[in-house]
Amino acid sequence: MSTGNRDFDLFKISEDHEALRGAVRAVAEDKIAPYAAAVDEEARYPQEAHDALVASDFFAPHIAEEYGGVGADALATCIVIEEVARVDASASLIPAVNKLGTMPLIIAANDDVLKRYLTPVAAGKSTFSYGLSEREAGSDTAAMKTRAKRDGDDWIVNGQKSWITNAGVSDYYTVLAVTDPDGKRGNNVTAFVLEKSDEGFTFGEKERKLGIKGSPTRELHFDNVRIPGDRIVGAEGEGLKIALATLDHTRVTIGAQAVGIAQGALDFAVSYVKERKQFGKNIAEFQGIQFMLADMAMAVEAARQMVYVAAAKSERGDKDLPFFGAAAKCYASDVAMQVTTDAVQLLGGAGYVRDFPVERMMRDAKITQIYEGTNQIQRVVMARQILK
Repeated sequence: MSTGNRDFDLFKISEDHEALRGAVRAVAEDKIAPYAAAVDEEARYPQEAHDALVASDFFAPHIAEEYGGVGADALATCIVIEEVARVDASASLIPAVNKLGTMPLIIAANDDVLKRYLTPVAAGKSTFSYGLSEREAGSDTAAMKTRAKRDGDDWIVNGQKSWITNAGVSDYYTVLAVTDPDGKRGNNVTAFVLEKSDEGFTFGEKERKLGIKGSPTRELHFDNVRIPGDRIVGAEGEGLKIALATLDHTRVTIGAQAVGIAQGALDFAVSYVKERKQFGKNIAEFQGIQFMLADMAMAVEAARQMVYVAAAKSERGDKDLPFFGAAAKCYASDVAMQVTTDAVQLLGGAGYVRDFPVERMMRDAKITQIYEGTNQIQRVVMARQILK
């Protein structure tokens, strides 16, 4: 495993990247932040954010220009997700999950499939989700029970998927299914695109969650869902390999989301302690408070650097991306949990109530340690890369 690029040219923040950050921040603060508390309270999809992201071309920025997208590089996509997450983690899942759902296609699909499905997503007409996990196949993805069986030129899909982000909202789903039950474990899974309108494709009830309440999480149910053979993504039997390669890239975006949540909590805490008075002065003047803020800011910046390095590696397709993607996601999400918890502490009793956003940010941060591979699994991934 490489420990870094010897020329230290790991990533470059260009003027375009900085201009992008400013543009996304303006949209986030003006069009998304005002609705974040209500979206959380009502556990409703952030339609205002959805519409704002479509209008500004931040909805699925990673999609290439040849399919009608803006062709943002991996770092630019991370900046979009980070800046949206700074005000609303639920809304940041819109561009993040559009990348997650479409990444298997970008990695392995033929041009016909790419044109058919990436074009409407790039135009903001459809969203795309990802169906890998099942009730009994979370970390152990190869244990999945969903089956796809050939029937002439078609496939018949049966089974279910669990914890699917933006399920019911998305029109399209990359779904992994076992196509050779007697085949070698891990080499018997194939990826397909399923459409919300497919007969026999239904959704479970919305999960009642601790955080990211604005992003619906539901089960997918497949009851003899017939799909044409041209919906296959990549080669038969290559599905799990495609799925894991997808996660190498998209774990970086979860790291970006975590950085954004942490930065939002830090920003709010800083503004609060500069105004809050105790013992006759602003609490920002107390050294204990200053040390907490310094530690929080240092951790956020370290996490951001890790995410940006991983994003550069994702863009280049570096061989050591599996380590860096896992490390960025793992470290950044641990930082998000710690920083948001500290932000609540800095606000004291005010931090524990919904009048202020840091309690929401703390609840939202928790999922970043769990989805797209728990942080325990990230450490397994990293260790395997180290021991190669």
